[in-house]
This record gives sequence, C-alpha cells and structure tokens, in this order.
Amino acid sequence: MEIESRSFASQQVAADSIISFPQGIPGFENETQFQLFQQEGSEIVFLLQSLIDEDVAFSVAQPTNFNINYHFVLTNEEEATLEIDSTNDLLILLILHRSDDMEKNAFPTIKGSIKSPLLINTKKRLGIQKSLAEIEQSITLTEKNSEIDVSEA
Repeated sequence: MEIESRSFASQQVAADSIISFPQGIPGFENETQFQLFQQEGSEIVFLLQSLIDEDVAFSVAQPTNFNINYHFVLTNEEEATLEIDSTNDLLILLILHRSDDMEKNAFPTIKGSIKSPLLINTKKRLGIQKSLAEIEQSITLTEKNSEIDVSEA
C-alpha cells in the first residue's frame, strides 16, 4: 500500500506494520489506521500518520526521552481492546504539539500531552489513547553515585 502525506514524500506501507486504533483517537474518531515513521532529522520524534486522511499526522515521542515514567492500571475494556499478553509488548507515546507564541519566546515551545498517552500493543499493532484523570508528579534527581526520589503531591 502506498500513502501520501504532507509531512513527507510517498511511502510504501506493509499491511503487517499498520497500527489500528479501533475507537480512533479522541477528536479523530474516524482515523483508525496509522503508520509510525521516524521524523527526518530527529532521533526521538516520530510521526504517527493516518492512512485514511493524509492531513492527519501526530508528532509523538516516548516519554522516557523526557524522563517521564508512567504507573497506571488498565481497565478491563482497555486490556480487551489492546489484547495485551505482556506489558513488554506495550509502547507508550506522548503526542507532541508546538506553541508558536513568538511574543513570549524567541523559539517555539514543544509540549507533550502527558495526561493522555497513546498505548500501543507492538505485537498485535493495536492502540488506544488513555486519559488519566488524576496524576501525581514524581521527580527523580540523579547524582553521579546515588539517586534521590522527590515526589510532589
């Protein structure tokens, strides 16, 4: 299958590499088929390109690149949708967006949707967006020879 995108030239997509979001992504419920591409010029940012609408693509990155680690429980419905056999098969991604408020900053600010990570079963290629109602922030400070865990309430 060949796809077009505004972000890059035509690309070939193998059927076994397509990621399905059975309920879509909130706000994009009709977009259920995606492909993950490495963003050119970046080692950590990927593009999650819709295979239905070439105008729909999300910049995404693994939260661990920003020292963000998640601890949450999946609902029975989420587990059924993702068909998770092992947590080792779970990929967590943050949707990134750019703030172009040039009046406040000389450079655009990149922000991540930390309360709504994407969860993808990498073996079965199934995904959902999980909405976290309440989160507790935890900061890990690392010194050369020891680690200190500081939590905010």
